[in-house]
Amino acid sequence: MALAPLAACGRKPPRAQALPAGATVLALGDSLTSGVGASADTAYPAVLQRLTGWKVVNGGVSGDTSAQALARLPGLLQQHQPALVIVSIGGNDFLRRQSSATTRTNVQRICTDARASGAQVLLVAVPELSLMATVGKLSDHALYEEVAEELKIPLHSKGWSGVLAQDRLRSDQIHANAAGYEQFAQGLVETLKTTGLLVQ
Repeated sequence: MALAPLAACGRKPPRAQALPAGATVLALGDSLTSGVGASADTAYPAVLQRLTGWKVVNGGVSGDTSAQALARLPGLLQQHQPALVIVSIGGNDFLRRQSSATTRTNVQRICTDARASGAQVLLVAVPELSLMATVGKLSDHALYEEVAEELKIPLHSKGWSGVLAQDRLRSDQIHANAAGYEQFAQGLVETLKTTGLLVQ
């Protein structure tokens, strides 16, 4: 019964277990994770590794949809046995006008399967396509907060929305540059500290 108050908090997920230095972390995603628009050593997983002391595996594949990331996940989990999986996927689904219900199901499955492997999970919100996006006003797609709340996992919100809304942090309309990936990783570190995954 001790967990009941935590479950009732709604937006606040249970406090996570801190990862020690050297822990293996899998960054699962698409081109924003692989680092399109910058060099491999300035992609966000490389920056995150530098900032945290963790071993961050770049599991980003440019062009991947949520379905493709879901299909790749079992092999990555088996190969790397991560203590934490950072899930940032869905942008290509939105670009291809795929059903957001299908994307939501896939994202939820990715998080559930990662957790079933024994890893902790952090979900990263991805911006939705809208008319406002064309004028640099981006907002997170609602499905990420829904999934995070439903599964009681931490969510990093406004990370990509904040970076991709600024010309100086973008290499093109949908990708960050080195400065953008650096800013994203620094914001992610703050969320990791807040949730308890990273010791402050």
